[in-house]
Amino acid sequence: MKHFFLPVMLLACSPVVAQAQMVMSSKSLIEAEQQHGSSGTSIEPASSPVPMMMTNKDGWQLMLHGNGFAANTQQQAKNERGRDAFFSTNWIMPMAQHKLGPGTLTVRTMLSLEPATVGRRNYPELFQQGETAYGAPIVDGQHPHDFVMELGALYDVPLGRSVLLSVYAAPVGDPAIGPTAYPHRQSASEDPIAALGHHQEDSTHIAFNVVTGGVTYKWARVELSGFHGGEPDEHRWAFQGSPNGHAVDSVATRLTMSPTADWTSQYSIAHIHSPEALYPGEDQQRQTASVMYHHTFSRQSMPKMSGDMGGMDMSSMPGMKMDAAPKVAPAMSMEAEPRTDLSATAIWGRAKSLTDNSKENSYLAEALLRFASQNYVWTRMENAGRSNELELTPGTLLSKGFQEGPIGHVAAYTVGYDRDFALGPHLLAAPGAQFTVYRTPEVLKPIYGATPTGEVLFVRFRLR
Repeated sequence: MKHFFLPVMLLACSPVVAQAQMVMSSKSLIEAEQQHGSSGTSIEPASSPVPMMMTNKDGWQLMLHGNGFAANTQQQAKNERGRDAFFSTNWIMPMAQHKLGPGTLTVRTMLSLEPATVGRRNYPELFQQGETAYGAPIVDGQHPHDFVMELGALYDVPLGRSVLLSVYAAPVGDPAIGPTAYPHRQSASEDPIAALGHHQEDSTHIAFNVVTGGVTYKWARVELSGFHGGEPDEHRWAFQGSPNGHAVDSVATRLTMSPTADWTSQYSIAHIHSPEALYPGEDQQRQTASVMYHHTFSRQSMPKMSGDMGGMDMSSMPGMKMDAAPKVAPAMSMEAEPRTDLSATAIWGRAKSLTDNSKENSYLAEALLRFASQNYVWTRMENAGRSNELELTPGTLLSKGFQEGPIGHVAAYTVGYDRDFALGPHLLAAPGAQFTVYRTPEVLKPIYGATPTGEVLFVRFRLR
């Protein structure tokens, strides 16, 4: 675990990034896009808080987000399907913005040490499946993310107050399909475990050679992406090509609507060429639809800050907005952290094989309530389509001629709680726990039992 904690502690103490701690939020869809606080070009409700550290250097605004869990999970099921593990899920996102010509250039990367902090190339999660470990399909486990989760650049050009043109290019990035992926959603921010429907809903958030163009008019946005459809392989430290290389061979389009700062919704559809390494001849059609909500009921008092914000030139911040600095362009607001706020997400995702027309649908509803500033309580409810890979013994290589197909739906119900404690001015730690109970489809009851459970004890760390 030292491989995770050391860089976080160093970044939290760095004199370059530790100039100011902030919670950013926006007032409209266009403002939320210009903030670029999430992965790719995905959008959460504009009012969602984005904790970060920030400074100004040579005309560049430098920002840093980071989140990580040190977790121990106990998965309880029949026939030794349940296993225990200590692991860390984590990511850190440095970002820089600079005015360039008529628009604003944003460069961003997102890094994760999960290849080192998730053992056996997956951590335990009952009924989870997708991708491979040691050449075998992952069964009852979630794969780690790549060391480089994102490496990209964005360029935004406002055309008046109501229109924004945007371009995104990323050797590793997030095409325009699905909602904000679960590691970066506010409503999922305290849950250390992946959503069961991840591979139907938002698994394309790490793809190769992504190019996206988008246009926004007031509260509606349309995007078109080209990208490489093959999923990253299980060697997570470097850019490993899929069996069909890195070519831009897949396409996605997404419509996003955000009529108010508290609401956003999206519908997206994609044709993905050969996404899964174990089924190289199979293309997929993927559809997703989602609705997100966030509302702040009360905030803490705004802390006193020096007029120069620790050396930051607030007037040059693309989109920075403060009551004390009315000359700044209106794209982001710096506010005190919420004392009480609610985030919620509902998602439908479908993966359809274009080889045999088989379909897997997954449904998710999750909500996170923050209260008394430091306390978080959440729930996640899922109904996730599963395939017959779950009938395989974990670690078993596929036999020749194996045909994957739908086998039923698993229901999962999760509740959890954690509480923030400050570990210095720029790092929060939150010890917590969550409990999940599953309902097994009839065909899998002899393997798992009727109602297996999963428990996780963890400490969540966050830069602010």
